[in-house]
Amino acid sequence: MPPRRDPTPRRPDVTGIEIVGGVEKRDLVIAEYDASWPVSYREHASRIRAALGATARQLEHIGSTSVPGLAAKPIIDILVTVGDITAEEDYLDPLIAAGYVLRVREPGHRLVRTPELDVHVHILQTGDSAAEDYLVFRDRLRRDEGDRGLYERTKRALVERDWPDMNAYADAKTDVIAEIRGRAGRASERP
Repeated sequence: MPPRRDPTPRRPDVTGIEIVGGVEKRDLVIAEYDASWPVSYREHASRIRAALGATARQLEHIGSTSVPGLAAKPIIDILVTVGDITAEEDYLDPLIAAGYVLRVREPGHRLVRTPELDVHVHILQTGDSAAEDYLVFRDRLRRDEGDRGLYERTKRALVERDWPDMNAYADAKTDVIAEIRGRAGRASERP
């Protein structure tokens, strides 16, 4: 059954990228895998579910902290899908009321985070291929030791460089992510 999406967006989506608060220079650190990361995810997933109810169509732990044994920046990444990305009043207001802060508004994607900067919640529309890409990549890293090692080595090398912000660091990983995702194939490794 295909994912359910709202038939008609309430309004046109944003057309530009808004980074609330502007570019932030942050120290980037890669930490050894921490068994508390899934616990933190579950706590935030409960908080998000309580805030959004059925508006949250899908809730997943993504990113490096979702991969057992993988060193990572100690930031929990969470994927939430909603029926209509343009209906911000359905998800942004409740997430802000639950203590999250809006950081990014861009076409097809919103990002809220904790004030402590240790959790990033990525909001995408149900059916957006980027949501499936996150999951395919995560699942490949969970299953393939070689690709997990390649990704960790890449991150460790990149974190040694000086980046103007985390977005530049993330952009620098694009090629290796595409390479790994290409080996995974779309949805072929989904459980």
